[in-house]
Amino acid sequence: MPKAGKRCAFYTLGCKVNQYDTESLMELFRRRGYQVVDFDSEADVYCINTCTVTHVADKKSRQAARRGKRRNPDAIVVVTGCYSQVAPEKVSAIRGVDVVVGTQGRADIVDLVELAMTKRAELPLVAVGDIMSQTEFEEVPISCPTKRIRGFVKIQEGCDEFCAYCRVPFARGPSRSRNPEHILEEVKRLADSGIREIVLTGIHVGAYGRDLERANDQATSGLPWLLEKIHGIPTIGRIRLSSIEPVDIDESLIEKVQGLPKVARHFHIPLQSGDDEVLERMGRRYQTRDYLRIVERIRDMIPDVAVTTDIMVGFPGETEENFRKSYEFARSLKFSRMHVFKFSGRPGTRAFNMKNQVDSKTRHFRSEKMMQLAQDLESEFSRSLVGKDEEVLVEEYKSRRKLVAGIGSRYTRIEMPGGEDLLGTLVPVRVVGTLGAVVIAERLLQHGEGFEPQDEK
Repeated sequence: MPKAGKRCAFYTLGCKVNQYDTESLMELFRRRGYQVVDFDSEADVYCINTCTVTHVADKKSRQAARRGKRRNPDAIVVVTGCYSQVAPEKVSAIRGVDVVVGTQGRADIVDLVELAMTKRAELPLVAVGDIMSQTEFEEVPISCPTKRIRGFVKIQEGCDEFCAYCRVPFARGPSRSRNPEHILEEVKRLADSGIREIVLTGIHVGAYGRDLERANDQATSGLPWLLEKIHGIPTIGRIRLSSIEPVDIDESLIEKVQGLPKVARHFHIPLQSGDDEVLERMGRRYQTRDYLRIVERIRDMIPDVAVTTDIMVGFPGETEENFRKSYEFARSLKFSRMHVFKFSGRPGTRAFNMKNQVDSKTRHFRSEKMMQLAQDLESEFSRSLVGKDEEVLVEEYKSRRKLVAGIGSRYTRIEMPGGEDLLGTLVPVRVVGTLGAVVIAERLLQHGEGFEPQDEK
């Protein structure tokens, strides 16, 4: 046990999976008597949960480690996550780092930190194993996230795709599905604690269930089956899927989302490029016509659904014509939101040594142009919602303006008149206008079977 009053601070880079992992690490430290404090506060332990998707993420990870040590030179600095997993030698060489842990074996992180505190072991302690040999999902569950209204639940780990640009399979290992009983238990705990929206997350969520077997040796049902089971938990208000690969979206998943009212009307489907030549070089297992067919089918079955995406610019060999096709394809699909990012060569990936690397100036220009398109499409989608009903999860109260704000089922930011008492609730609303990409709404009050606008009370 640590001495009374030990404090631990956390810094998280990267995706929703990392956010979940940090929550689970916080819980491990709390169980051992630590107080979790803000990263900019003085602490006895600074834990950095790293990302390695881009070289910028690597740089930020190193900077965070140094910042913690500067804040308190006597603190233990522990670096974990994807960057630690793929480059333990580089991470352990950062001045001030005391403990290095990869993406597996993190249940032992507190023991490692306290061993480092004793000064009886040579520092830094490096606990990074062979992630590619892992076959089981590591359980580090969350009982109740702190001060959150939306909760992440990790259902899957790892990826078997090995896209040409991506370092994640080397950092997370092969795909492993979580035991469905453990998922349902965690969802129920979070819902009972007041969490209103559950976000199902993982590295390759659409692969859920493929590696699981039932007692009769038949493959367990996958994501659609899991969605239905979670939907049956009465205390859950809303369920949201994180990123789903195009190749994992089939009729059964679309039908399940359509038929389960608690599931958010939102699909995040990474495109990466709207040009078939680039997609092939990337190692993506679809063409633009396949992607288009999936999006059209979703929109046919679920009217007014939001489709968001990730799109990369400047992949090696991307010509002006390739970029033009990608831009026009994205524009034609009218995404409600686009995450645009520039190619970043990652050591160990096929794309790192590809010929015809695109220069940084061109990557920047294409990124700016694609991001402007993203802003235009987001505003256009928000305007399309005017006059339609939504349901907002209220997460913020603006006392000066007497407004509340939150996220709608279609993953748009919604503002409306309201008081602090609405925080943490799911509120039916009707969209009455927009301010850029922000949706302006009025609250609907329930009367019997239906709803009516608030001003009709």
